[in-house]
Amino acid sequence: MMKKNNLTSLSRFIDKEFGKKGTKKREKFEEGYEVFKLGVLIQQARKERGLTQEQLAELAGTDKSYISKLEKDLKDIRFSTLQRIIHDGLGGRLEIFIKF
Repeated sequence: MMKKNNLTSLSRFIDKEFGKKGTKKREKFEEGYEVFKLGVLIQQARKERGLTQEQLAELAGTDKSYISKLEKDLKDIRFSTLQRIIHDGLGGRLEIFIKF
């Protein structure tokens, strides 16, 4: 006998757990997800460049604990610090978009 596949899409799961887009609970989730995503992107870029957190921190003029917190979901980051990490530390360019 074959088992029924109980998989659901990520978007359906998020709708079920956090509500539809536009609800307060969903907006809070989306905001937290963006912060998480930023940390993951920085971590991936750092690893692709073969840098340790300490090396990135030195290049960006900050400390290892700050980089660690950023990669693990730091809630508040100064824009100028983010620019230094990406430009000076990772050799990249920060691009910002507004979507509606």
